[in-house]
Amino acid sequence: MPTHESRPTIHIPGTTSHTIAPRAGRDGHEGTLRYLKAGTGAPLVLLHTVRTQAEHFRHLIPLIADHYTVYALDLPGMGYSEIVPGASYDEPAMRAGVERLLTELDLHDVTLAGESMGAVLALTTAAELPERVRRVVAVNTYDFRGGIARSSLLARVVVSGVLMPGVGPVIAGVEPKPALRKILQGGLGDKSALRDDYVDELLQVGGRPGYRTVARAVYQALPSLVAARSRYPEVKAPVHLVYGEKDWSRPSDRQANKRLLPATDFTQVPKAGHFIALERPDVLADLLNAVAHAGGTLPADHVICRPGG
Repeated sequence: MPTHESRPTIHIPGTTSHTIAPRAGRDGHEGTLRYLKAGTGAPLVLLHTVRTQAEHFRHLIPLIADHYTVYALDLPGMGYSEIVPGASYDEPAMRAGVERLLTELDLHDVTLAGESMGAVLALTTAAELPERVRRVVAVNTYDFRGGIARSSLLARVVVSGVLMPGVGPVIAGVEPKPALRKILQGGLGDKSALRDDYVDELLQVGGRPGYRTVARAVYQALPSLVAARSRYPEVKAPVHLVYGEKDWSRPSDRQANKRLLPATDFTQVPKAGHFIALERPDVLADLLNAVAHAGGTLPADHVICRPGG
């Protein structure tokens, strides 16, 4: 079983690992946050998906580190960030972790790029800290009812079980490798993009003491991500919405967000699913690198079509 001293089994070339200590006077509800740092240039903060961690961006970071100083955060309680008993994992609490990264490191002119849950947090953080955020790239926002349960029957059964009273904590702590692999593959157009060593890393993190409580609390808090859409009209920074053609969101979900963010650019990635950072990091890198310098933008409502994608 992993211990408190567990270390990542995956190392992303060019990255270093850092921590942010809890702030004083927060009633013990804040834990230490871990983040990876790489590259040089303007700050870019990467925010991962439900049940993953900073290593979710293992293939993206090397492609953008020549253009940005990259900060890939382990959201509170996830990855190797501290698990605090009794902590909340709803959207405001997760966003508070992102805000801590920006304020404790005193980052300005930040590009926030998030996937899934991380995309929602990128948008709400931009609404909360407009003076620090330069732009937002929101990939497959996880802000619709059903979420991962739309991916497969297995995902629906597992998520329903985790949320059940009584047996939910037990189910949350039982995570066979074949089941986790199958659930994650439900978010991919190209199933081969899910590497075995990445699944092993997620399983190691899932074995951390207290992680089953975090996992269940995150799933219980998913409705707060839907509610967070009410903050989208407050976003003042330029936004680029990115969706995989095969993402769990429906066309109506995507159009609803375009209406809430009327000046937003929009990209659809052919054949891609929910985890674009895993299967098409080149697409995200091209988009981010194109706007790395002032004035760089992509045209609205376009579809990226590249060989193999």
